[in-house]
Amino acid sequence: MSDIRIRKQGRIGHITLTRPKALNALSYEMSLAIEAALDAWAPDPEIRMILIDAEGNKAFCAGGDIAVMYETGTRGDYAYGQKFWRDEYRMNAKLFEFPKPVISLMQGFVMGGGVGIGCHGSHRVVGESAQVAMPECGIGLVPDVGGSLILARAPGRMGEYLGVTGRRMGPADAIHAGFADYFVPETTWPALRDELIATGDWEAVDRAARTPPPGELAALQPRIDALFAGERLLDIVNALSADGSAFALSALKVMERNSPLAMACAIEMQHRLKGSDDIRRALALEYRFTYRAPEHSDFLEGIRAAIIDKDRKPRWKHQGLDAVPGADVARMLMPLGEYGLKLEEELQ
Repeated sequence: MSDIRIRKQGRIGHITLTRPKALNALSYEMSLAIEAALDAWAPDPEIRMILIDAEGNKAFCAGGDIAVMYETGTRGDYAYGQKFWRDEYRMNAKLFEFPKPVISLMQGFVMGGGVGIGCHGSHRVVGESAQVAMPECGIGLVPDVGGSLILARAPGRMGEYLGVTGRRMGPADAIHAGFADYFVPETTWPALRDELIATGDWEAVDRAARTPPPGELAALQPRIDALFAGERLLDIVNALSADGSAFALSALKVMERNSPLAMACAIEMQHRLKGSDDIRRALALEYRFTYRAPEHSDFLEGIRAAIIDKDRKPRWKHQGLDAVPGADVARMLMPLGEYGLKLEEELQ
């Protein structure tokens, strides 16, 4: 497949995303190819670890390839998106639970589906150009691909803040928030890659790691903890409005552009996942939203405004940050019964 290169090299299984002109956006076929490689390499005694990287300097992976979801969804065909998410989430779970070290080298944009590939391994490396984010609420979706679990495990209320604002994180901030483990200067990646291929010694990552350039989130942590501690979206909005600081007003300005329903659901999901380390639980909860998303959420309208027409003027279902009833959140996150994501059965 021209969009991804999968091979055994030396002591490692090597996966390289090769769609740099498309910012290495993850297609359905690429997701299935990654899963097949994981299945083959888990029991292979010749493979000591996996390395995941990407071509180009603009993006490790800027997200999922959502144009087809729009095309099918606007025709009333919701099955394609549901199948895409179900199979992608199964691959995300296999990465999270892989029995051998998984090293990712992440440069440029690491967003959405890119987080699902690069941020579930054991050795998550960011370079100086990394811009990590979960911006799904801007297109009417919730942080998914297991990102809800990473956000729920972030320190204090950092996850709520990052989830509803989609703020981009440089290397230090990505490490602080729990999306990455190591900073390694990108000029040294070729030598690190060669050493990993030759030896399969994942401790080479520890030896190559350096202190990242200073970030901003650690200093903002106390303020974020105070302002994003509310139980519901409206509680957070009220706290930000009452605070009135430049930081609070800046966060509100971003949130006013995003889907109110998606943000309200994202907050509720994180609260349900607090204290959990169960990727399957997180993915099953995400799937409740994404399964319903094309028909019942702002997802198709969000794609239209951002990707198709590019007018940046989405017409959300709820007009205002204070207009999302709790019943609407509950409806999006209700169990799906026989249609739910049953990873326990699929990962046997």
